[in-house]
Amino acid sequence: MAKHIFVTGGVTSSLGKGILAASLSKLLQSRGFKVTIQKFDPYINVDPGTMNPYEHGECFVTDDGTETDLDLGHYERFLNVRTSQANNVTTGKIYQTVIQKERRGDYLGKTVQVIPHITDEIKRRMLLISESGEYDIVVTEVGGTVGDIESLPYIEAIRQLRLELPNQDSIIIHLTLVPYLASAGELKTKPTQHSVKELTTHGVFPDIIACRTERHLSDEIKSKIALFCNVEKRAVIESADADTIYDVPVLLQEEKLDEIALEKLGLQSPQDSNLTNWKAFLHRLKHPKKTIKIGLIGKYVELQDAYKSIHEAFNHAKAQNECEIELENIHSQYISSDNVDLKLSHLNGILVAPGFGDRGINGKLTAIKYARENNIPFFGICLGMQMAVVEFSRHVAGIEGAHSTEMNEQTEHPVISLMADQKDIVDKGGTMRLGAYDCALKEGSKAHQAYGEILISERHRHRFEFNNDYLEVLTAKGLKATGINPATNLVEIVELENHPWFVGVQFHPELKSTVANPQPLFVDFVEAALKHKEVLVH
Repeated sequence: MAKHIFVTGGVTSSLGKGILAASLSKLLQSRGFKVTIQKFDPYINVDPGTMNPYEHGECFVTDDGTETDLDLGHYERFLNVRTSQANNVTTGKIYQTVIQKERRGDYLGKTVQVIPHITDEIKRRMLLISESGEYDIVVTEVGGTVGDIESLPYIEAIRQLRLELPNQDSIIIHLTLVPYLASAGELKTKPTQHSVKELTTHGVFPDIIACRTERHLSDEIKSKIALFCNVEKRAVIESADADTIYDVPVLLQEEKLDEIALEKLGLQSPQDSNLTNWKAFLHRLKHPKKTIKIGLIGKYVELQDAYKSIHEAFNHAKAQNECEIELENIHSQYISSDNVDLKLSHLNGILVAPGFGDRGINGKLTAIKYARENNIPFFGICLGMQMAVVEFSRHVAGIEGAHSTEMNEQTEHPVISLMADQKDIVDKGGTMRLGAYDCALKEGSKAHQAYGEILISERHRHRFEFNNDYLEVLTAKGLKATGINPATNLVEIVELENHPWFVGVQFHPELKSTVANPQPLFVDFVEAALKHKEVLVH
């Protein structure tokens, strides 16, 4: 059976439990262990698929079509290991399963309660991923903050599991905040003390305390936390603010977090830690040789987490190209024909991001037209690709009124239309075209040059598609379908002839980009932006 590491958080949300869990897992992986991470979210939604990005940030999608928390994106980016439905569990899924069992009569007439029925299901899910025997260590991140009502069943489940698992088969890492008060000129440990006290009130005692801080923790502060929180001084770990999330594994290695965790789990490393490739990536990331400007045109740009995977895919691509990217978040709602030159003329590349609904659509169309007419490298993802088809249909192919039926159900020319298998669907949750699908690339296309392969697989999340009734006329005018799903004949990629780099994709390439394997289209797009800047200079 695998060993278990539980990561909980206190004081406030957004301390970085996901980055801590991913970083520790990376360190353990570098020592030769087979590691996976799972996230338990306390919200009652079955998954985040129906949530507005302003509510929850990006909805990450796995190969098997599961809509999950964005932290799973961090897990994949750090470990370069694919996640699945088993890696993300919500309170909604837990209660749904228990209620279905109750309706079948599985509980033999008993009163169904939080304890033991809900906690039993949580424990079953926590152990499920380890039963395959595929992993040495399973890291479990518990969402929310200790003290929240929503998190209590998970804390209780961990308490029970700790009693049921053999000694040294599990440890708890508690992430807290050690704030700096400028008026007092010192770091304060009281929030950490209260957070640990809240955790221990429920019978759960941390083995390691990770302290999120913007200032260095002195030995005196570590000793104080250790004394009041009943842990060893060396098990008080500094989790300092970093320039980039990719610094965190290196910083935690300096704090010996992986060594302490392995010792408490009674494990010996198969090999010495090896972060050579990781540090080489960091060096390229931090020492760019050139700088370019790319505009991210979207509908949710106020919240960076809404496009988290796109931002990280750009980080991987800029390290690969050894350049700095000045990424400008531009709200599509505020782009018009009157100001488009002012907003976009200085850019070396334009990415039109995914989204749903008609808000900001005219701005996206205007930006796409500007990129097309001014030979600025353009990258359209999902809705961005669909709007590129609409824009080209209207202004090049002469199809007046061309649109997507998502925005205009009565359009005479639905160049983008609802997929056939979506037309009778009523429920919104988990019913889109989701997960990984194959795509056959046209030889010699920009996509083929980027991937270096003819058959690829990418992840999807959409209901609307390119209408093949318009394929012939659009192809004749110069918009080529260079990627086709071989099973359904669905157009996955479009490219524009006689343009330096104009690519729209129906899938979400950003979801599979990792530190070890930067996404090919992002790498190629950034390279095209670099060439665009060189042309302008000369």
